[in-house]
Amino acid sequence: MRFPYSIDQLQDSGVALLVLLVALGARRILLRRLETLAEEAPGTFAGVLREGLGTPSMLWCLAIAVDVLFRVIDVSARVAALGHGLVVSFLILSLTMVVSSALMRGMRLYGERHNLPFAVAGLSRTLTRAVVFSIGLLVLLRFLGISITPALTALGVGGLAVALALQDTLVNLFAGVHILVERPIAVGDFIRLSAEEEGMVSDIGWRTTRLATGANNTVVIPNKTITSGNLLNYSMPSAEVGVWVPVVLALDADMGKAETIAVAAALSTEGVLPEPPPLLLADPGMTPTHLQYRLVFRVPFHPQAGLLKTQVVNRMLEGFRKGGVPMPETRPR
Repeated sequence: MRFPYSIDQLQDSGVALLVLLVALGARRILLRRLETLAEEAPGTFAGVLREGLGTPSMLWCLAIAVDVLFRVIDVSARVAALGHGLVVSFLILSLTMVVSSALMRGMRLYGERHNLPFAVAGLSRTLTRAVVFSIGLLVLLRFLGISITPALTALGVGGLAVALALQDTLVNLFAGVHILVERPIAVGDFIRLSAEEEGMVSDIGWRTTRLATGANNTVVIPNKTITSGNLLNYSMPSAEVGVWVPVVLALDADMGKAETIAVAAALSTEGVLPEPPPLLLADPGMTPTHLQYRLVFRVPFHPQAGLLKTQVVNRMLEGFRKGGVPMPETRPR
């Protein structure tokens, strides 16, 4: 029986197999080192690399072995060049995807650790992906010997026409960049616009910003609306906000007792901040028919204000009734 493969073919295959084994060994050492670093310091970029290099690094090892095989086996120069081109193109594209994914994960990790909303916003992820893939495409074109100068010239001419046709889109894009750089709002902030829309910022995209409302709905707002209009950010400079409830009493009410009851009602409500302490302030104070004050206190987060104000009012009314603090009488007209 004749053996189907020659000694030279077996040697060539052995060389490719040896390269594959060496590449797999280097891959194993690298992944183990990254895994050790990730265990020693959880939440670092080493863990991000370890997650991103698992499967792609295996494919890279196989691609390198295939490239070596094309170089050592007896094939025509054209076939060898084609095989080398396909392998290198695959490596460039896959490396670009891995770098893009690792950078986005690293930015998200860094942003969450250092409280940088810019790093976790959708627009920053989109820009990062666009830059990385553009660089990868330029490298691939350079390897394939395709001149990018004519393409850049055509893009310059066509870009002007596109810019004119997409003025609103570009305005929103640059408005999004302005939001991320100047940071009038950030993901997680509770804001209110001049058009009465309010909610928590859930994402800042390349064209729109999304607000999650208390009714579990999403409001989509063009970025230019945020940068060109007035808005109230309840989360700046801190998430704590001051709120107040009206206190209306009869003219003969004991204000010392009323103040004690009102302040105690606020302090006994879970969620009301003890510092600075609640205050009962005249607003405007004495009127011809009644006494009018406002109880001012602070809450940790604006969305909690409505519920806490209701609880404080209920406790205060109960305290007034038990303490004999009179309320204004309503007379039918």
